Amino acid sequence: MKQLLTAAFLAAIASPALAFHCPADMAAIDAALETAELSTEDMARVKDLRMIGETEHNAGNHQASVDALAEAMAILGI
Repeated sequence: MKQLLTAAFLAAIASPALAFHCPADMAAIDAALETAELSTEDMARVKDLRMIGETEHNAGNHQASVDALAEAMAILGI
């Protein structure tokens, strides 16, 4: 029972924490895009992932947002 309560508590605090993480990641991606030297394909993929991240964030799907933004950041090397 204690483990269940701990898991529920962690889930409750994790979602808002992820919500605040997304805008910072989007800002980092935007800044990196200004000077990024990527192939046309990679640039298009980063921009697509950035858009997906923002859409998911606005819809309240913060884990999906974080995942998409993390992939974009990996391509950018940030």
